[in-house]
Amino acid sequence: MAQGSDSKGAKDASGASDAGGASDAAAAAAAGHAPRDPGATQPLQPQRPAEAIDASTRRLLPWLVAVAFFMQTLDATIVNTALPAMAHSLGESPLQMQSVVVAYMLTVALLIPASGWLSDIYGTRRVFSAAIVLFTIGSLLCAASSTLWQLVVSRVVQGIGGSLLMPVGRLAILRSFDKSGRLQALTFVSLPGLVGPLIGPTLGGWLVEIASWHWIFLINLPVGLVGLLAARRWMPDFRSTGAPPRFDLAGFVLFSLGLVTVSLGLQGFGEGAISIASALVLLVAGLAAMVAYWLRAARVEWPLFSLDLFQIPTFAIGLAGNLFSRLGSGAMPFLTPLFLQVALGVPPAQAGMSMVPTALGAMLCKSVAVPLINHFGYRRVLVTNTVLLGSAIAGFALIDAGTPRPLMLLLLFCFGIVNSLQFTAMNTLTLGDLDERRASSGNSLLSVAMQLSMSLGVAVGGALLAAFAGGHRPQMGSPEVLHAFHATYLCVGLMSILAAAVFLQLGRKEAPCGSPNVTDAS
Repeated sequence: MAQGSDSKGAKDASGASDAGGASDAAAAAAAGHAPRDPGATQPLQPQRPAEAIDASTRRLLPWLVAVAFFMQTLDATIVNTALPAMAHSLGESPLQMQSVVVAYMLTVALLIPASGWLSDIYGTRRVFSAAIVLFTIGSLLCAASSTLWQLVVSRVVQGIGGSLLMPVGRLAILRSFDKSGRLQALTFVSLPGLVGPLIGPTLGGWLVEIASWHWIFLINLPVGLVGLLAARRWMPDFRSTGAPPRFDLAGFVLFSLGLVTVSLGLQGFGEGAISIASALVLLVAGLAAMVAYWLRAARVEWPLFSLDLFQIPTFAIGLAGNLFSRLGSGAMPFLTPLFLQVALGVPPAQAGMSMVPTALGAMLCKSVAVPLINHFGYRRVLVTNTVLLGSAIAGFALIDAGTPRPLMLLLLFCFGIVNSLQFTAMNTLTLGDLDERRASSGNSLLSVAMQLSMSLGVAVGGALLAAFAGGHRPQMGSPEVLHAFHATYLCVGLMSILAAAVFLQLGRKEAPCGSPNVTDAS
């Protein structure tokens, strides 16, 4: 078992950082820093000394970052409930709208490795302000879109801004507060990650019913304007004062090309926008680009992600488990609002409200996750919970129009519990053995894997749904549509269950050295 410092920069279901035990390096990595030799460049310095930052900045900076994070997490969850209304407005099938979700998630995943480097070069204030501007412009373009492809391109613009908001904001928090105040500030900033998924689906459904789907994007405009003014006043300007830090641009291009082409290939299978032959070519090209990146990373001095990370057993197992088990978790927020509206005929607002038990279950689990891991150990918790997670997803294949509503809400609540426990256990396992030298690269790679797996989960779920539906435009509540959803839930649940084989590779008493209190009770 690899030796390492206590680096519990775990993330919850929304991607918010668990600031409770993160080291400076791990938390900085969560801000998107690419790996680098600590002695190779000058450390980040504010343009004015940290102690000269005025009291109002110290008081309002956490609020600024929290509101930006809330805007990002709200947007990531509010869209799912509005997909059927978007499809009707744009003349598309609601079963082929996954590209709207994937475009945003994939863009966020692509730019995480570059966010810290951009902050080093251009400063946190300029990058954070630019992120707000891009997110706001992207929101306006989304609302103005009249075709599916216009909406997808607009979501990419929105995703560019969203990918930089939280990493750069968290970096500013780290550099503005000493260790005594950093924990409280980071914990405060992480709270919107729990609130956004709670109100996002409900708000999205309500706006669709009383107005139109365009308003789920238009509400970002006044928030973005106020956020930009606040950023110009209260966001400190940190940047590297030495030579520009090195960045593996060639590796970044290969890595990004691989992610994009694999995702486009999967969407091609699901949406039918391109031929099967073209989709296969994209998949092969993407896999080739990823292989080329890993071969290059083994030969260069400054790779985007160091291959040395995979010499740490807990990191390698945790990352692989994250990638595969999150496929199901990523597909669920996309599939379930569609299922409720298209297959069961539930109104948008009621469908959004139905997602609240999932968020409540996730919040409840936060108080019991660590004691459970402490008592049963990582291997037993992750293997058992992965099977439970897949079973909960597959359980939706038993839901139909005659299912009592309380029973369906109970299943959603149970899914929220096991999903949250899965995230907490996987992320603490993955990050626990990272030392100061590798914390930045490892945490950044984990963030990318999380976003990537959720994006692929939506793409895979959409492809399965379209395949089982036979590519025909569905009729609300038809038996064919219900069957397509049931078959998709079964397949996605099975994929999640198979991820338990990854966690079986853990030793019975194996745990990160950074978490010495977590042992296997067996």
